Amino acid sequence: MTKGRLEAFTDGVLAILITIMVLEMKAPHSGEAELQSLRPVVPAFMSYVLSFIYLGIYWNNHHHLFHAVQRVSGLTLWANLHLLFWLSLIPFVTSWMGETHFAAWPVSVYGAVLLMSAVAWDIERRVLLRHHPTDSPIARALAGRRARKEWTSLVLYAAGIGLALASPWLACALYTVVAAMWLIPDRRIEREIFASPPAAPPSTPAGTAEQRKGTVRAAQQEATEITEEGLVSLGSFLRCLRLRSTPEIVL
Repeated sequence: MTKGRLEAFTDGVLAILITIMVLEMKAPHSGEAELQSLRPVVPAFMSYVLSFIYLGIYWNNHHHLFHAVQRVSGLTLWANLHLLFWLSLIPFVTSWMGETHFAAWPVSVYGAVLLMSAVAWDIERRVLLRHHPTDSPIARALAGRRARKEWTSLVLYAAGIGLALASPWLACALYTVVAAMWLIPDRRIEREIFASPPAAPPSTPAGTAEQRKGTVRAAQQEATEITEEGLVSLGSFLRCLRLRSTPEIVL
């Protein structure tokens, strides 16, 4: 199966998630027109910025990953939906974290959603590797042992989940560090894509053109013969009708 619809669906879902997050930010209703009236909105804005960066990172890396993908399967579609499920929870935990001014449990749950999103991303990566040959660009870029950055991200997420119960702001600092690590997409994919030579156009075997011309001529000749036979049969049929319609003259 082709990957076009999967990419379009993922792009649409991520765009909707970003829109939902920004709509959750409410303007202050105090009636004041000074900057101090925006102070209650600052936590919600900070959580929105962090979540926006994370969704942008996933979109960017998803785009890079599927640029090297040659085919998708039904299992790939479900793996991608699994990733989108966890990403779709980001607006909820973002709003909860902002409205509670980065309380302990919302920050911890936020980290759990980020951790499960990272796990879902790794599952989709493994599914894609299973459905591609070992000499494909995506296999050369992602096969083998997990990179250090992936391991570090999972460890920091897990540490942030536990640390949020004691120091939510320190946990958010760990989440920010992970986001900074992934701002630049995976360079392994870019290197493999640029290093792979462009696919050569399929060569035409010798004699194929002549065989095709001979086949066309034979088909044309057969069509001509069928047409001539049809005209002869039609002429005979019309003569029979004319003879039957002519009245006999009795002397």
